[in-house]
Amino acid sequence: MIKENQKIFNIILVLIDVLVIALALVCSFYLRFHTTLFGPIGKHLGGQSYLLFLLLAVIPVYLILYFAFGLYKPRRTYKNIFSEATDIIKVNIVAFIVLVSILFIIHQPNFSRIMLFLLAIFGALFGIIERVIIRSVLRNIRINNRNLKHILIVGDNDLAYTFARKIKENPYLGFVVSGFLGRKERVGTKIEGSKIIGSFSDLDKILNKNRYDRVVLAIPLKYYDKIDELVESCEKVGIKAEIIPDYIRYFPAQPSIDMIEDIPIINIRYVPLDDDFNKFLKYTSDLIIAIIAIILTSPIMIITAIAIKLTSRGPIIFKQERMGYKGKTFMMYKFRSMKVQKPSEEKSGWTTKDDPRKTRVGEFIRRTSIDELPQFFNVLKGDMSVVGPRPERPFFVEQFRKSIPKYMVKHQVKPGLTGWAQIHGCRGDTSINKRIEYDIEYVENWHMGLDLGIMIKTALRKNTNAY
Repeated sequence: MIKENQKIFNIILVLIDVLVIALALVCSFYLRFHTTLFGPIGKHLGGQSYLLFLLLAVIPVYLILYFAFGLYKPRRTYKNIFSEATDIIKVNIVAFIVLVSILFIIHQPNFSRIMLFLLAIFGALFGIIERVIIRSVLRNIRINNRNLKHILIVGDNDLAYTFARKIKENPYLGFVVSGFLGRKERVGTKIEGSKIIGSFSDLDKILNKNRYDRVVLAIPLKYYDKIDELVESCEKVGIKAEIIPDYIRYFPAQPSIDMIEDIPIINIRYVPLDDDFNKFLKYTSDLIIAIIAIILTSPIMIITAIAIKLTSRGPIIFKQERMGYKGKTFMMYKFRSMKVQKPSEEKSGWTTKDDPRKTRVGEFIRRTSIDELPQFFNVLKGDMSVVGPRPERPFFVEQFRKSIPKYMVKHQVKPGLTGWAQIHGCRGDTSINKRIEYDIEYVENWHMGLDLGIMIKTALRKNTNAY
């Protein structure tokens, strides 16, 4: 019954996707051939040709890619729409390349490539809006105790209780714990709103009498010799057993699984920017933002450069070695805000409030973060990103890596001009431990929406710790 419901839902979803793709093509056709936004209209193929191409090429290509990118898999447990939105963007990029290639193969030079580019933009935009609406509707249905899936948890330890509590605290998942199996002496005990309805040995009997959507094995390592028996009991009634490994408590982050031949290897830290597409997406956005920022702020940078030159001796640009991506060092640029110092002083000296080393201009440009603007050139060079953990001097990195657990995790992504820690007030002389917590959270949960939010908050936020 569950599989049938999923099939029906997927069929409905495919039909909606077809309508969305068709709407995207109509909008693209109108914008290209009924406006002059993209140049003169000129002669072009008729609407029938584009309709035929829609039916024979566009819709099949899009649906194949939607299936290939897993957009018809159940996403009940996904925290947010961003992972699905990223997949939709990927589909539209690949679809554009495939469709242009098809036109090249069939030798159709009169078919508008601009329209296909617009199709990719509208397809991504409408596709994301469609999925946001659908996922929101489904979440509301589940929160109202409909379309629920029933779970039997095998285990009555802290691991099992924690899992049950997570299910209870997140009703949008649409799961309900229908019972536990545990030790005989604890049968009848109520935990997190559900009872222990039997012992481990009762699994066969309970599965034959009741129908569960999922059976989750959450048992301690000392009982792992029982797993084969428990899995076999589940498979007898056609239910797939799912295992929460007891050693998950050793995982410092969301794990991911890699395969070497037929052997799974669990990576204890998931870094979204290890994905080549995500890396490309971030690099492209960094490049575009850096170029725009340099153009827009060039008058400010010119005025700042003149002010520094006129009010103090020394270079306009201050260069300092910082540690970046994968522990590689680079020279970070800033407008000089202090008097010229000895290299040994620069290496190990912190900036403090009312620091006597600051110049008159330096006080202002540090408070307003104008001194950071040259770092957009670091972004162009590829040493930095617009958003990411702030880079530190090698001298301090050597100290922190010994005293602060997980400090080096921040170097698994490029450092940034601003970051998740900075918008939470962790800038300047603030807690390094708290800063690292935010940096690791950013590293493990990156998505383009997070970067956008950080940039907006950075622009709006007045940072009182900047000195």
